[in-house]
Amino acid sequence: MTAPITLTDLDGMGVSRLQGVGPKKLKGLEVLGISSLLDLLTHYPRRYIDRTREAQIASAGLGVEVLILGEVASVSARRTRNGKVMVVADIRDSTGTLRCTFFNQAWREHQLGGGQVGELAIFGKIEMFNGKRQMTNPVVDLVGTRTGKIVSVYPLSEKSGLSTWDVGDWVAQVLRRCADRGIADPVPANVLQSLGLMDRQSAFTGIHAPDSMAHMVSSRNRLVFDELLRLQLSLVQRQRDLERNSIGIVQEIGATSGPAPGLVRSFLEALPYSLTSAQQRAIAEINSDLARPIPMHRLLQGDVGSGKTVVAVTTLLTAVQGGHQGALMAPTEVLAEQHGTSVRALIGEMTIDAPDTLLGTRPLSVGLLTNRTRAAQRRAVLAGLADGTLDILIGTHALIQEGVQFHSLGVVVIDEQHRFGVEQRAALRSANADSTIPDVLVMTATPIPRTAAMTVYGDLDVTVLDELPPGRTPIETSWVAGQAEEEEAWELVRSQVSAGHQTYVVCPLIEESEKLEVASAQETLERLSANELSGLRLGLLHGRMASDDKQAVMDQFRAAELDVLIATTVIEVGVDVPNATVMVILDADRFGIAQLHQLRGRVGRGGARGFCVLVATSELTTDAQARLEAMVRTTDGFELAEVDLDLRGEGTVMGERQKGRNDLQLASLRRDRDWVEKARAVAIEIVGDGTGLEQHPLLGSELALVLDDEDREFLHKS
Repeated sequence: MTAPITLTDLDGMGVSRLQGVGPKKLKGLEVLGISSLLDLLTHYPRRYIDRTREAQIASAGLGVEVLILGEVASVSARRTRNGKVMVVADIRDSTGTLRCTFFNQAWREHQLGGGQVGELAIFGKIEMFNGKRQMTNPVVDLVGTRTGKIVSVYPLSEKSGLSTWDVGDWVAQVLRRCADRGIADPVPANVLQSLGLMDRQSAFTGIHAPDSMAHMVSSRNRLVFDELLRLQLSLVQRQRDLERNSIGIVQEIGATSGPAPGLVRSFLEALPYSLTSAQQRAIAEINSDLARPIPMHRLLQGDVGSGKTVVAVTTLLTAVQGGHQGALMAPTEVLAEQHGTSVRALIGEMTIDAPDTLLGTRPLSVGLLTNRTRAAQRRAVLAGLADGTLDILIGTHALIQEGVQFHSLGVVVIDEQHRFGVEQRAALRSANADSTIPDVLVMTATPIPRTAAMTVYGDLDVTVLDELPPGRTPIETSWVAGQAEEEEAWELVRSQVSAGHQTYVVCPLIEESEKLEVASAQETLERLSANELSGLRLGLLHGRMASDDKQAVMDQFRAAELDVLIATTVIEVGVDVPNATVMVILDADRFGIAQLHQLRGRVGRGGARGFCVLVATSELTTDAQARLEAMVRTTDGFELAEVDLDLRGEGTVMGERQKGRNDLQLASLRRDRDWVEKARAVAIEIVGDGTGLEQHPLLGSELALVLDDEDREFLHKS
């Protein structure tokens, strides 16, 4: 055979065909999850020893991390007073001796003893102890007799019984055997040239045996691009398949300004303010989708207060003006009821044509459906849905319960869609009896890093509201770390209440928990009413309350019958009380950045200045401190999303359901932001109208190899 070797070919070749892989070594490779030559080739080094950057023991700086290359002079082990094992190894080079102390690593005595180690690399901080240079628990890599400037070190398991040199030798053997035929490269040459990427065979060679660290980085870039391209090809292909195989509804867009009549134009002209340029751009992008016979599948993401509701109502009214219905689904009753209030206020006294009525028009009808909807009201809502006299339905997952039948659902808006399961979202898409698919707009007020949006929501078109309406005053955020500062925070609350405003106090738990040592809403209510906020009107809201009780408390707060609302994160999303100006978050270090930002967005929604106080008086982790510092530094949700990604990492794309090469092994949504965007652009170009992959059979076969049908379904659903 002379054709280049494909990844599928390598996947079909077992590692037992390699020289030096007997039954014992084969079991060791199985422990590492390596059974094929492809598994071996994609078992990438975990780190590299750069011999050009090594230090010498006598001259290495104190207190800084250095790489020392040396030999083992002696090894000993003993037990400390508390019964733990301490291993001490003296490492020497031509300039001196370094003592390395290992605590709770008894296996180091066996690893470093016996005189068979040869050269080894020690990485850590050198300190002085009793006049001698030493390192504590350094990273150790056995170099043996390896030569070359860059030495690859592979991820291993003690149970495997393999050394990094075993793996390196076998990888080198695979690459030598592939040299004559070459490794097939499915990416078009013009794409590689435009992106400055090397061919695949060179990349595999360079990542396992680089000539320099720059060579390694270039090789990694190519393999990272391959991983991200396969992922994006799957997502883009999915999007095109949905477009090609779905029967959409061509919406009547009409003019948003000028003499032409229409609900949308009337709605926009009646607004007491002008749309931001970002809102205008978003509506134009959505209208372009609505006018097509292909069902819209778009994500609208915007920071807290960026005006998503107006864009959503415009989208719903577009469906209604064409004779269809609109639905808005929210994850909680509190948010659904808030949307009901907001949408009715925005729509006002709008009417629509009704030739069968005496006046020829009727009021535009907005209904609400949640689990707390009374039986008689529910019957009226269902009847109006079925005969088409109910134009817009707002609710929770109750919208997709048995018995809910739309007359003609034209547009679905799903708010905070990440809180719904895929089956719940899909149920609304299949609501029409004539098999037409309504246009779907999913919204989130949790800003998503651009690269994550391209991957997690890779089969959606993305619209971003990156501009706040005029008049929104930036919220002043402070971090309270001491008792005196916390007392000042309660004084702020009192002064704002005296000025006629209201306050939220958020606690992470409902009940007292000694284990977690965090304030509970109930305990906080009792403490504040008796002490810091005595004399003020305090209310309590949490998720375990009955629906009617929650609604009663929110109604009191909206009516300014309560000064302070003490709550859990049930108020995180969608609660809109313009008179609230202060948000106090207790144990703020226990919240993620996204939650903190969402909570902060509940205040400053009127014309008055807003304040957010983060209370965190306990000792903080480095990450918790970084989160709070970021919150104080900026109110830009998109900047915070990038900080959050850097702090938390992106996790795995394919989740816990699988390990191995099906997940991203080299690529990182955090480190490889630029490559995600480049891979997305190339995938869109290759897939084209949905048939493009047919012109690239090698890419298609790799997709089938790396992401089977079950994997792709998981990816698209998640």
